[in-house]
Amino acid sequence: MAAARVPSAELSRVVETLEMIAPRWSVWVLMTLAADEQPLRYSDVRSRLPWLGDAQLTSRLRGLSEAGLVERIAVTYRHVSYGLTDRGWALLPTLHALAAYGDQHLDKRLVDTTVTKDGKATVVRLPERIPAAQNAEDTLALIAYKHATTLLWTLRERGPSTLSTLRKVTMPDLTAGAVHSPANRLLEDRLIARTASGGLEKAGREQVCLTDAARALAPVYQAVAAWASGRPQSDADDHPLWGTVQLPAAARSGQWAAHQARNSTRSTTAVAQPAGPMPVKAWRPAELFSSAASGPCR
Repeated sequence: MAAARVPSAELSRVVETLEMIAPRWSVWVLMTLAADEQPLRYSDVRSRLPWLGDAQLTSRLRGLSEAGLVERIAVTYRHVSYGLTDRGWALLPTLHALAAYGDQHLDKRLVDTTVTKDGKATVVRLPERIPAAQNAEDTLALIAYKHATTLLWTLRERGPSTLSTLRKVTMPDLTAGAVHSPANRLLEDRLIARTASGGLEKAGREQVCLTDAARALAPVYQAVAAWASGRPQSDADDHPLWGTVQLPAAARSGQWAAHQARNSTRSTTAVAQPAGPMPVKAWRPAELFSSAASGPCR
């Protein structure tokens, strides 16, 4: 077993980055601003995110401005615009990686969908349409809460470990039980799995390991680590810990592959909105919405 050591400075920056963009609707705001090359007036942002109240939108814009991702441009008292800063534009590959993971690895409910083949319309059951921004926020819900990424990062580095060992490595100043809440949530979300039998568990030696769904987060962590370290995204896939992982996307059976159930109290988006477009592998700003009034699917 590798010697225990405190998580790296890079990990701390990755965690900080994820926490910065994790607040609800933050990714929606960033992708909305990215959909236009020119800064948008507040009223334009508001019209493109109609399900957000003024207090919610103002709070998100203020938080993202304080984080250095959004620039507030006051032309006059009544003419205020918002646009991405250089740091905000540089973060887009990370948002794309988050959205791509959600599209490929978070299974969707199957819904009746009309498709046309050979000039004939047929109703088939296909995964529901989820906007790219919502896929990204759903992925953030898996990894941005306290200790989640630190535990996944440590398991990637050390391999299968007991919860006791993980607690000593990742949260040495906390009580022995502190690791159980985040670990249980990762188990529920199928990002980690138990590797030992009940007998070893009783002896306090049960181990957990990363699942394929967790290893498939590699492109996300590569992109975040590159941005947080100020490195170009062209170097992202050379990350010494996560590297390039080739895994098949989860089979879309109508159940979430690596996410809490949709009726969970931890649902990231409780507001029902019109369906948005199915995200594509290479997200482009124009594909954020199916129309100007489109919003989250749930």
